[in-house]
Amino acid sequence: MLLKRFSDIFVVLTAAAVLLLPIILVAIAVRLTSPGPILYWSRRVGRRNRIFYMPKFRSMRVDTPAVATHLLEDPRSYLTPIGSFLRRTSLDELPQLWSIFRGEMSFVGPRPALYNQDDLIALRTERGVQELLPGLTGWAQISGRDELSIVDKVRFDEEYLQKQSFLLDLHILFMTLLKVVRRDGVSH
Repeated sequence: MLLKRFSDIFVVLTAAAVLLLPIILVAIAVRLTSPGPILYWSRRVGRRNRIFYMPKFRSMRVDTPAVATHLLEDPRSYLTPIGSFLRRTSLDELPQLWSIFRGEMSFVGPRPALYNQDDLIALRTERGVQELLPGLTGWAQISGRDELSIVDKVRFDEEYLQKQSFLLDLHILFMTLLKVVRRDGVSH
């Protein structure tokens, strides 16, 4: 656990330095293309079901209901002019480096549930997954991302809980990079 935390800190500081210019450019693009704040602070469920606020570059209009995107009747109608691009490229996720730095997230772990995703939270708690620090990416993300049912996501989260290791984390990070480049598994 301590090795993972030190790795997270080292990688987040390196990534922040390397990605500083793209972060600034995305922030400017969000500001120029839609009214509202640059960042969206989403209430998420962290380790041991504690609530924390996770930042993302805002890809949806400010009047979008605070529910999981798949629960919106027409998610595309809520996207900002650059929202689809930010989501396809996962650039909207860059501010989560802050949550990793603060220790609320890790690079690898189950994606943090929204505070109101009761079915996902209950199933994760039943399976012991709530003991894991949520991640920027995870076993479920490289196994289907938006295409997975909640039951399947939790099955992958539980498998990660049982098999977690430094090498598995490296594999997940590498596969995440490939999936982002290929834009695999993104439905909106």
